[in-house]
Order: sequence, then C-alpha cells, then structure tokens
Amino acid sequence: MLVLKRKPGEKILIGDDIVITVLDARGDGVRIGIDAPQGVRILRDEVFREVEAANAAAYAAADSREADTLRTLLGK
Repeated sequence: MLVLKRKPGEKILIGDDIVITVLDARGDGVRIGIDAPQGVRILRDEVFREVEAANAAAYAAADSREADTLRTLLGK
C-alpha cells in the first residue's frame, strides 16, 4: 500500500486518466474529489460490501426457491 500525505488542493494521479484531489481536511475526516472516466465505477468500501452481501442473499434465496420448485415438480 502506498501512503501519501497531501494538503488541501493537492492532487494524486492514478494512471493516465484518474485524478484524486484533496478538497478539505478537518479533524479525522478528509474530503476528496475524484475525476475519472465515466465507465470507471467508484464506490465506498462499505457500500460495496453491502451490495455484495445483498447480492449473495438474493442468490441464496433464488437458489432455495429453485430447489423448492424442483422438489414440487418431482413430487418429493
């Protein structure tokens, strides 16, 4: 992991087309701006994990319903 110290207004470049700008730093929080191509997904980690968990739960529920349907069709 690369750890950088930046001040408000300073930027970090990732590749050729992603720019992260430190907008503000107060107390224990930092506001950043991210400029990236439209096709690049940008998510906060906690949101990404919630989406993954919801998708896994939906998949498990669908799998269970399919198994129930199969048992019903087979008369078991």
